[in-house]
Amino acid sequence: MVESTSPATDSRGRSFLAAFGPGLLFAGSAIGVSHLVQSTRAGAAFGLGMVLVVVLANVVKFPAFRFAPTFTAATGLPLLDGYRRQGGWVIVVFALLTLGTMFTVTAVVTLVTAGVAIAVFGLEGVLESTVGAANGPAAVSALLMVGSAGLLALGGYVWLDRFIKFVMPVLAVSTLVAAAIELPQIDWSQESLLPHGIFSDAASIGFTVALIGWMPTAIDISVWSSLWTLARGRERKTRLETRGVLLDFDIGYVATMVLAIAFVLLGTGLMHGKGLTFEDNSARFAGQVINLYVESLGAWSRPLIGTAALLTMLSTSVTVMDAFPRVIAAVVVQFRILASGDEASGSHEGDRRVYRIGFVVLCAGSLSILFFAMSGFKALVDLATTLSFLTAPVLSWFNHRAVFGPLMPADGRPGRGMWLASAVSILLQAAFAAWFLLTRFG
Repeated sequence: MVESTSPATDSRGRSFLAAFGPGLLFAGSAIGVSHLVQSTRAGAAFGLGMVLVVVLANVVKFPAFRFAPTFTAATGLPLLDGYRRQGGWVIVVFALLTLGTMFTVTAVVTLVTAGVAIAVFGLEGVLESTVGAANGPAAVSALLMVGSAGLLALGGYVWLDRFIKFVMPVLAVSTLVAAAIELPQIDWSQESLLPHGIFSDAASIGFTVALIGWMPTAIDISVWSSLWTLARGRERKTRLETRGVLLDFDIGYVATMVLAIAFVLLGTGLMHGKGLTFEDNSARFAGQVINLYVESLGAWSRPLIGTAALLTMLSTSVTVMDAFPRVIAAVVVQFRILASGDEASGSHEGDRRVYRIGFVVLCAGSLSILFFAMSGFKALVDLATTLSFLTAPVLSWFNHRAVFGPLMPADGRPGRGMWLASAVSILLQAAFAAWFLLTRFG
């Protein structure tokens, strides 16, 4: 890292501009399945009461997510270094959790993206006549993975990252406008801001847990966020000040929460209490979500919303397929350091060969799930999000220990209030996870 020699005020401005980006990548990876699918389903099934659940989930997870850019900005190291300093067993646990979730997560994200593509381009009939209705979304998912590999190999993700900065605002503004239009259409006499029925039966409990699991996203992404922050600092060749990095993250985080609420409002206004349900098919589900916008904004909005939703999900897919192999490569480095004891043995972000191998393994495992082990679209989504829900307290604890551990400089550590907020959030997540397991299997 190279420190800026500009005056203090100019340095702050430059450091923020240099840092801006990882927060947007976080928002881009979050505003996908958790919002387009889960938040809309939540509003349609339970109404406005799910707004409180969405807000609480975001608030509880906030410390764990924020600790990732805090750690990297203060130390110049990826969060995984903070994990390793807690003991080799922490890296082992994280590696096992990653291996246990990455195939399902990637399968879900690419399946939703495939569904949006099929809905936007009207491919359902063509796919049914060629590969069969059941295999159509999986076949498109395979093509998406091949395309993503090409983009990443050619450096196209950099272009996509820049382009999404224009696409995301379109989807965000459209969502907020559509939600505002729907507010007067909601029957407030029949709605309550307190959640009702979310724990009334096993199916409701399962869905609530699945919603929280990826609201705003899985805790795993805190490790990705750390690597993005590190990469941005290296790309800009400037020292990323903690203030600028955290402001960038906070903007992205608040945006994800606001848009999640908007999707709940859309689901409530257009579907709750009307006997309408979402299809258990990714393409038809995506078509229904696009229709929510069209019903609020008008027929003119269909091409605009369809394109924005497709590009947003495509960005999320490429982000996921880039991030998991990147994390695998970084984990391999941590194991090498544990074995050799040499902190300076190469880049802590990993090498490209391991990254490429990880990419191939990720795609193969994810496609195996889509072609051979998928019982239903919504079931697969709920499985992936529930796994993330169960691993959240463990990863939150790791993040807490890293940011208050010996690698953190004293002036970079969060204050006592954040320490307490993090401890309470970890206890709440662990208690809820334990209660769910006892309810489900006890």
